[in-house]
Amino acid sequence: MIIIADGGSTKTNWCLLNEEGEKIYFNTEGYNPYFSDSEYIINSLKKTLPQDLNISNIDKVYYYGAGVHNQEKADIVKKALKMQFTEADVYVGHDLLAAARALLGNNVGFAAILGTGTNTCIYDGKEISSNIDSLAYILGDEGSGCYIGKKLLSDYLRGYMPLEVSEVFYNTYKLSHDEIMDNIYSKPLPNRFCASFSKFVYDNPVNIEYSRNIVKSSFIDFFENLVVHYPDYKNYSFNCIGSVGYNFRNVLEELAIQYGMKIGRIMRSPIDDLVKYHQDNLNG
Repeated sequence: MIIIADGGSTKTNWCLLNEEGEKIYFNTEGYNPYFSDSEYIINSLKKTLPQDLNISNIDKVYYYGAGVHNQEKADIVKKALKMQFTEADVYVGHDLLAAARALLGNNVGFAAILGTGTNTCIYDGKEISSNIDSLAYILGDEGSGCYIGKKLLSDYLRGYMPLEVSEVFYNTYKLSHDEIMDNIYSKPLPNRFCASFSKFVYDNPVNIEYSRNIVKSSFIDFFENLVVHYPDYKNYSFNCIGSVGYNFRNVLEELAIQYGMKIGRIMRSPIDDLVKYHQDNLNG
C-alpha cells in the first residue's frame, strides 16, 4: 500500500491507495518545517492519523509539503514520517511539484499555488524547471491568504477599514489591537493566523467592493512581482491550486486574462490528480 500526501501550511490532504486500488482519504493539520520541527510533526501525526490505519502494511509514502525548499527542511519532515511509517520508503518533495504534477501531468506549463502561501513555477513535464522565490510570508507570498489577511489587518488596525466593515470585523473576532499584535509577533504560526482572515474577506457581505479591492490588489501584486517575470509567460495558460485561488477565481481569472494568459485549470486541492499522476507514472 502507498500513501500520497499534499501538505500545505494549514492542512494536509492524504490518500491511502490499497492493493485493490481503493482510495481512502483523510486530513491532518499542515506541517511547514519553517515553523514545525520533527517532534511537533510526530506528535501531531500520532493524534490525527486514523486509528484504524494499518501502518505496518504501508511500503511507500510520497509526501509533498510547504516549506520543503532544501534538503535540511525536507529532512525535518522525513524524520517525522519515518518515525510514524516505520516500514515504508519515504519520499519528501515540494508542494509546488505536487501542484505542477496535478495540474499539468506530463505536460509543460505554468503552475501556481495560492493558499496560505504563494508559489509559482514553469514545469517541464517532469520537474520544476524555473521558480521565482516567493520569499515566504514576511517578504513576499503576494496573493496568498496570508497576504490578503495582512492587508485586512493593517487596514483594521490603522483605521483605514470602512466603518461598517470594521464593526462587522470586531463583532466577528472580538480581537483587540494588542491581541492581534501578540498573535503575529509572539505566538507560533503567524502566517496561519494572518491567512485565517482571508475567510472574512470571502464571507463578509458588507461593502463587497472593499473586499474585492483587497483581493484584486493582492492578485495584482502576485502578477507584477512573480508571474510577469517568467520569460514568455504569456505563452502558457494560467493553472493554479489552492483555496484562495479557487475561492476568488472570478477575480483571478479576470486578471490572468488582463495579463495576457489563457485560463487553464484552477482547483482547490491537487490530491485526486496527484494520486492519478502516481498511478500513471510511478506505479503507485
